[in-house]
Amino acid sequence: MMLAAPTRPVAMAFASVLSLLVASGPICAASRLDGTAAFARGNYVEAANRARPLAELGDASSQALLGFMYEYGRGVAQDYGAAVYWYTCAADQGHPTAQYLLGLMYDKGHGVVRSDLLAYQWLNLAAAHARPGVRDYYLRIRDAVAAKLTASQIAEAQWFATNFVPQGQR
Repeated sequence: MMLAAPTRPVAMAFASVLSLLVASGPICAASRLDGTAAFARGNYVEAANRARPLAELGDASSQALLGFMYEYGRGVAQDYGAAVYWYTCAADQGHPTAQYLLGLMYDKGHGVVRSDLLAYQWLNLAAAHARPGVRDYYLRIRDAVAAKLTASQIAEAQWFATNFVPQGQR
C-alpha cells in the first residue's frame, strides 16, 4: 500500500517528536534512542515495542511517540482514542509536542468530542513551551483556532495555561 506524503503539520509533529525523544530525560536513554532510531528507519513495530514499556513507566517522550504512532497507525492499529490517551499522559507532564498534538486532536474531534476551547488551551500551552524552531508554527495554529472563540473563551483558555502545573510538580 502506498502512503500519501505527509502534510506539513504531520511532518512538523514527526520532527518534533523525534527531536524531543533524543533530547529528553534519563529513563532508559539507550532504549529510547533505539526506539527513536527504529522509528526513523521506518521500523514502526520495533519502535512501538520499545516505546510502550517506557510510556507505561511514565516517560513523556515515549508517550508522545506512542500517541503519534496510534494517531497515524504506524506500527500499531490506528486508534484515535489510544492516541488521545498517550498524548494526554505526556501533555499532563508538560511535553510541548504532546500538548500540540492533543490540541490538534481536539480541533479535529479525533478520539475526543471536538472542542475549540480545549484545542486552544493545549495549543496555547504548547506554544508557550515549544523550542524556538517550532514556536512560531504552533502560534499560527493556535491563533487559527482562536478565531473560532469568543473573547471570554480565550480568557478562560489563557487562565488554564497560566495555572497549568505539570504532573509531578503539583
